[in-house]
Amino acid sequence: MAERVTLRKRNPYNTKSARRQIIKTPGGHLRYLHVQKRGTVPKCGDCHSDLSGIKAHRPREFGTISKRQKTVSRAYGGSRCSSCVRTRIIRAFLVEEAKIVKNVLKAQAKTQK
Repeated sequence: MAERVTLRKRNPYNTKSARRQIIKTPGGHLRYLHVQKRGTVPKCGDCHSDLSGIKAHRPREFGTISKRQKTVSRAYGGSRCSSCVRTRIIRAFLVEEAKIVKNVLKAQAKTQK
C-alpha cells in the first residue's frame, strides 16, 4: 500500500494555481511539492513576438528583479523587438526626407515664378 501524503498548504482544491507533485525527501519520505505557474516571456508591443534577451517571470517577480534583467540595452529595449525598432527608425528617416524634398520642391516652384 502506498504511503499517505498530506497537504502542506491550506488550499485543498486541484486548480491551476494550486498544482503539486509528489517528491521524495532525502530522508526517504514522500511529500507534496507545491509548484508555481510558469512565467511568460514579454512580448513585442507591435508584432507580438517574444522579446529575446529577457527571461520569463511571473508578473509579480518583474517588480523585484533588477532593471538590467527586464530590458536590453537598446532604444525601446524591454518594449519592442529589434526588427520593429529598425522599421521605426527607417520610417522616421523617410518621413524627414519627404519633408525636405517637399520644401525643396516648394522653393524651386517659387524661383520659377
